[in-house]
Amino acid sequence: MAAGKGTRMKSRLPKVLHPLAGRALVHHVLATAAELGARNAVLITGHGAERVEAACGPAGGLASSLQLQCVRQEPQLGTGHAVQQAAPVLPDDGTVVVLSGDVPLTQAQTLRDLIALGGGDKLALLTLELENPAGYGRIVRDGGGDSAPVRAIVEQKDATPEQLSIREIYSGIMAVPARLLKTWLARLDNKNAQKEYYLTDIVKFAVADGVPVVAHRIQDAVQVAGVNSPVQLAELERAYQQRQATRLMEQGVRLSDPARIDVRGELQCGQDVAIDVNCVFEGSVQLGDDVRIGANCVIANVRIEAGAVIHPFTHIDGEKTGVTVGAGALIGPFARLRPGAQLGAEVHIGNFVEVKNSTLAKGAKANHLAYLGDATVGERVNYGAGSITANYDGAFKHRTVIEDDVHVGSNCVLVAPVTLGAGGTVGGGSTITKDTAPGALSVARGRQTTIAGWKRPKK
Repeated sequence: MAAGKGTRMKSRLPKVLHPLAGRALVHHVLATAAELGARNAVLITGHGAERVEAACGPAGGLASSLQLQCVRQEPQLGTGHAVQQAAPVLPDDGTVVVLSGDVPLTQAQTLRDLIALGGGDKLALLTLELENPAGYGRIVRDGGGDSAPVRAIVEQKDATPEQLSIREIYSGIMAVPARLLKTWLARLDNKNAQKEYYLTDIVKFAVADGVPVVAHRIQDAVQVAGVNSPVQLAELERAYQQRQATRLMEQGVRLSDPARIDVRGELQCGQDVAIDVNCVFEGSVQLGDDVRIGANCVIANVRIEAGAVIHPFTHIDGEKTGVTVGAGALIGPFARLRPGAQLGAEVHIGNFVEVKNSTLAKGAKANHLAYLGDATVGERVNYGAGSITANYDGAFKHRTVIEDDVHVGSNCVLVAPVTLGAGGTVGGGSTITKDTAPGALSVARGRQTTIAGWKRPKK
């Protein structure tokens, strides 16, 4: 269900598209459905329907094996009315798992356990006991005890004082045979305090029809926590990140402060990885054995091989083409690696150096204030401070080739396309527009002139 407006978010963005850990809330839910191995998913949209549907398709960047179909709930007349819109496209032979697009952190194993409890012939509810159950539908059991059959779910506004004292609540998640669900949806009405069609009313229909209603009660409130405000979104973000930090530490990763790491994608770490504070990981990041990540780094879509050190304040983003950092490389501080940067073993990229769509072979160094774009750099090259590859002519990109053992002096401009021959040297301050010979010294700058006694103009 992803039709709600989310008024308390105070945003033009539909609630289910607000990001948690770098992904829209509804993307988390769909990913869980895919992990379950669901035959297909039905997305019920309403407020901002076109935007939500676009974000959940391939054009929105959601790559999944899950077969997705969208239906619309217009107007929004309650949860029961929402699921009624999906009923015509639900196969009769399946089990329907009802999830909410603003409840992002339910674990797939929890849902597997719920489905197993339902057994394909019972109505299974996911429940939780809360110290303060205000606002939730209460689980009313037939008699006392935790194992007693469920008789009803009573919404907060319709509950009696006695029912309001119940602390077991309905999470909003259920597993129900599709053929039974369809018959019960047809019997819903809106005779209640909110004049809405409650999905929870199907419980009383199940009881009336002699269908067992069972509850799978969990202890982990985060799994069923929804997002209705920016405050709740921030709380869930921190809960998610704490769990990611714990998972990493259990694998042996050393985190300087588990409260100061953000994983907004997939982070895989080898042995003896150390990560300092305030680092953000996005997309797909792989860290090899003994990698060290300094403080305040933003790292996305990269493979960093064993023993590499990423010094503080480094920004790496491989986007779609990826970045590779070779074994034993030293990157930063204040370095930037852009898409297509492929760095070999023991490469040094220093402070305020930017690399884009370039390959640097083993031992190449660019230590200060430099730019390498669309370049192929050989082994042991030393690339001077302030030097750049001028790779763009205003219409097309061109490539610079710097062969092995070249030394490029400071403040040079290499105007692509150009090749610097192996073992050559480029004198500082040169603008190189033609290929250079191997082993040669190339200097391309104006001759220095000194005028003795020259006076600056005065006002």
